[in-house]
Amino acid sequence: MKLKFTISLLTFCFFLLIGNTITAQEKATIKGKISLNNNESPEGISLALKGTRFGTTTDEEGNYKIKNVKPGTYTLKVSAVGYNASEKKITITEGQELTENFNLTSNSEELTEVVVNGRKNSFVRKDNQQVSRLPLKNLENPQVYTTITGGVLKEQVVTTFDDALKNAPGVTQLWASTGRGGDGASYYSLRGFPVQATIVNGVPGLTNGSLDPANIDRVEIIKGPSGTLFGSSLISYGGLINTTTKRPYKGFGGEVNYTAGSYGLNRATVDLNTSLNDKKTLNFRVNSAYNKQESFQDAGFIESFFVAPSLSYEVNDRLSFLVNTEFMSNETTNPTMLFLDRANPLRVHNIAELKYDNNRSYTSNELTIKTPSYNIQAQMNYKLSSQWTSQTIFSTSNAKSTGNYAYLYEGTSNKAFSSIKEGIVLARFFNYQDNKNTTFDIQQNFVGDFKIGNLRNRLVVGLDYYNRVGLDRGTGYFGNGYVYIGDDLASFNAIFGPSNGDTGDLTKAGSDAIVGNAPRNNSKTKQEVYSAYFSDVINFTPALSAMVSLRADRFINSGDVSTDDDNYNQTSLSPKFGLVYQPIIDKVSIFANYMNGFSNVAPGENVNGTVRTPVTFDPEHANQIEFGTKLNIFKDKIYATLSYYDIKVSNMVYSVRPNATDVTNFQDGAQHNKGFEAEFIANPITGLNIILGYSYNDATLTKGDADFVGFRPESAGAYNLANLWASYKFTNGLLRGFGVGFGGNYVGDNKIMNRSVSGTFTIPEYTVLNSSLFYNTDRFGITLKLNNIANKEIYDGWSTVHPKDPRTFAASFTYKF
Repeated sequence: MKLKFTISLLTFCFFLLIGNTITAQEKATIKGKISLNNNESPEGISLALKGTRFGTTTDEEGNYKIKNVKPGTYTLKVSAVGYNASEKKITITEGQELTENFNLTSNSEELTEVVVNGRKNSFVRKDNQQVSRLPLKNLENPQVYTTITGGVLKEQVVTTFDDALKNAPGVTQLWASTGRGGDGASYYSLRGFPVQATIVNGVPGLTNGSLDPANIDRVEIIKGPSGTLFGSSLISYGGLINTTTKRPYKGFGGEVNYTAGSYGLNRATVDLNTSLNDKKTLNFRVNSAYNKQESFQDAGFIESFFVAPSLSYEVNDRLSFLVNTEFMSNETTNPTMLFLDRANPLRVHNIAELKYDNNRSYTSNELTIKTPSYNIQAQMNYKLSSQWTSQTIFSTSNAKSTGNYAYLYEGTSNKAFSSIKEGIVLARFFNYQDNKNTTFDIQQNFVGDFKIGNLRNRLVVGLDYYNRVGLDRGTGYFGNGYVYIGDDLASFNAIFGPSNGDTGDLTKAGSDAIVGNAPRNNSKTKQEVYSAYFSDVINFTPALSAMVSLRADRFINSGDVSTDDDNYNQTSLSPKFGLVYQPIIDKVSIFANYMNGFSNVAPGENVNGTVRTPVTFDPEHANQIEFGTKLNIFKDKIYATLSYYDIKVSNMVYSVRPNATDVTNFQDGAQHNKGFEAEFIANPITGLNIILGYSYNDATLTKGDADFVGFRPESAGAYNLANLWASYKFTNGLLRGFGVGFGGNYVGDNKIMNRSVSGTFTIPEYTVLNSSLFYNTDRFGITLKLNNIANKEIYDGWSTVHPKDPRTFAASFTYKF
């Protein structure tokens, strides 16, 4: 017993001695200071000992200290967004306090997707020349825009473009992607007007489906009618959505990611970048994604493959080239959309009265539509002098739709259903889509930064040619049964016989038999737009500047090229003015703007019995007055934008149908949208980042069809919208690399039907909460995401009812190299 006790005591003393020795060895320290080659604050820069858990971030002066490091040889890495990462091999001995200083240089290649733990306001990347086509800071620009960064999308495990836009104030989805030809992409409401995401890197980029987020560096939502710089063909009076894609950078790197989740979600992405020559002037990057997921309903799925190669070549310090390409193959079933009766009083007025079982899709996995698309852009930048640069952009895009497109339209007013006292009956219609849209755009910009006397001018002068050709070889629409929703299924069955509320044939063979040898459309349309524009920002003083802009568009429409009846040409002018005053330069700005947007309107035809009279129209115009303030305060810890806008649209074209055959066209319609928007992006303490947005929009049709005048347009979405995302990342200690995120969206009451004859159908307000948990190292990352935590039943719509996802879970795994 005594011997055992002695051995145990000696063993304890041995381990205690070893522990004390190890503890003593861990008391080495690495410290130093990081400096930058510009005037930015060096706070929050990330330092890490590669292959270990040790790391830290710098303070406001750029100082850092890493304590309790074991003696040995390490690689110390320093990284920050927009700067060349720096690595240094170091050797540290027991008890040593090693000093290592670094100077980081900015990277003109615009490093993207660099993971920086704790860098302040990592959700902010406001400065982007595509917004104004000029090198303006956010506080210098009198226009309001929101930027959603790729870093936010990763942290939220965003797998769809629709989810990405939930981070922008004043944006809500109206209509899910249908895939149908010409306008099959998702629709969103922006400042009360419908808009699609049709701009990529500042130029046209079409899709008939949903964009894949794998190649997104950031998304800019540019607010207000922006016809002066972006024309009219692909934007709305509320603004536009511009997707900026990832670009090649100098060096080798990348990552692979796999995400699995609810309803069979399987998603794999690859991001690979490499330099192709020793001088690193020729760089290549490719992003690719495979995505497959089933619907939460009883049928439905989406499967897509996406690849986006890009190449940059810096010939010398004056001439450079950039090529961006995107190719997407997509197959999906149509989303469930219930079209409410637009011509008769509604029988149901809200979701509770509708009594729809949102697990029912009323489709099958045999009825699908394919929407392949590609987008190719080439850009040449040439520095003409110290004051002038030339930018030449060529782009072409192609979007196809092939397969079955179906929808459900309420037909309860049909006398055949008079015996059904409760609920609604919807007829299923479908056609075979065979549609292709191709765009071609070439743009030439000259950008100058010069002085006339004591006045600084930043000027862009541009020319643009846009061409769009549409081909339609699809069929007309056919009926394929009826759907009943409500509590009176017995009455429905008395008409159609035993059923579960759906009498259609949802097999591919059944739909093919209905289409049979039906005649095909043979339509080809062509649009051309010739444009010239300029925009000049004049600095009267460093604090006071004015923007003066003007665009001239010549619009040529060939209509159906087989006839001349719908050919027309129009010319439109679009001015823009803005004022910015910065009482505290680069910190606080007060701005006001006048902006104009326009829309070219095709000729129509008035029908009165057998008499048909052609009628032409002038361009519609929207005019916005806006004022507000932009802030960048507390050493970049808080970015904020607060603004009030007032948009009036005049010369709106509308049609009145007094009966089933006659129609009369008018051009005296008007709409008035006004509202308030607020956006905050904050980093109050190291590691904590917050995005917060709120918007209020009041929209009214003031002139036009009597069925709508005085009502809120159905495309306006909800009056009130709010979004929040907050995440905290541990930057020191044992938990370094761990983080948690939480947020969600509030959507107010949404009147998706709102007119005199039909009445109002309202989707009630809802709040959806989401959360994430993540851990990141230099090489590995894992994120767990839970959406719609409370599993709420939610909908959106635009004279339609579309059910949205319930609670979903996703796990994302990343390896970086």
